Amino acid sequence: MSTFSHINEQNQPKMVNVSDKKITKRTAIAKATMFLGSEIISHFKNDELITKKGPVFQTAIIAGIQAVKKTSNIIPMCHPLLINGVDIDINIVDDEHVEVFCKVTIEGKTGVEMEALTGASATCLTIYDMCKAISQKMVIKEVKLVEKTGGKSDIKNG
Repeated sequence: MSTFSHINEQNQPKMVNVSDKKITKRTAIAKATMFLGSEIISHFKNDELITKKGPVFQTAIIAGIQAVKKTSNIIPMCHPLLINGVDIDINIVDDEHVEVFCKVTIEGKTGVEMEALTGASATCLTIYDMCKAISQKMVIKEVKLVEKTGGKSDIKNG
């Protein structure tokens, strides 16, 4: 018997059966850190940059929300979920970096860690796409789960 939940007894992939789980409120927060560089950050006015493609942070937030809703189409073993809420914050932390926080909440039988991680990642990818005309030296440095509540266990990674 495999210790992986997504492998069956014949060592084949499977989607976990959550039908016997209780519906609980579940939340996950993912954080992504991104190097933009001072060349890009210097173009921001009032925490926003307007490019030929539009407002960078506003567009990236919308992309992140769309990615959260489409996670089960991207990650094969994720269950399609009825998302209750998505909140994405983008903060300029210094003259070279931004942080993206993606919080996802549901009432369901399975967690939303992958949705939060996908949302944070898509937000960063959209920032990259919208700023690449200024500089292509950007780096998505880290994407991690910082908090998960609900289900069997709670996690706080700070």
